[in-house]
Amino acid sequence: MLDKEHLGAQFKGLLQAYLPQKAYARFMGGASLSNRIFSKFVAGQCTEGLVIGAIFSVILFVSGFDYALLIGVLIGFMSLIPVFGTTIACILGALLLLMSQGLWRAVAFVILFLVIQQIDGNFIYPHIVGTSVGLPPMWVLVAVTLGGSLMGVTGMFFCIPLASVIYTLVHRDARKRLEAKGIPSPVVEMAANTPPKKQRRKRKNK
Repeated sequence: MLDKEHLGAQFKGLLQAYLPQKAYARFMGGASLSNRIFSKFVAGQCTEGLVIGAIFSVILFVSGFDYALLIGVLIGFMSLIPVFGTTIACILGALLLLMSQGLWRAVAFVILFLVIQQIDGNFIYPHIVGTSVGLPPMWVLVAVTLGGSLMGVTGMFFCIPLASVIYTLVHRDARKRLEAKGIPSPVVEMAANTPPKKQRRKRKNK
């Protein structure tokens, strides 16, 4: 790791020596995009984990639940696993409370968990992580499911930024091909014809 700049320079030199200039430029563009997306994804996931873990710890402690800090740390750590991580943390937290405080306290925790998760999913997560990789929600679910079936937990974590890299590269290539053929992009046209959220709300109210 301390010698990464020197190794990076050697790797670039080898690529420039053995690859045509166009192929080298394309490879370095893809590598730069991958590095940027993976860095943003990891930073966003860690930040979201810290935020959601702190929220759970404080609320559980104030509400008088046992193991408030432990459950909060567990939820924050498991949130690094997209989609399924927090569900696993909820089950483990409920089991802990079931053994220490009884059934109704465990049920109350599950209800509280679902409420906080709705707030996190609708407000916190989209702002912290959702915009960092630029991947639509449907493809996020596909990436997590496919990654989990192929490589387990590791696949769930890495397939979202990987899918975002592929999605961005395909989108760029498709746009260039459409421009070369003189065909307007359907995605751009749809975005141009879709009114902003405020205007849609005003129309609905009318």
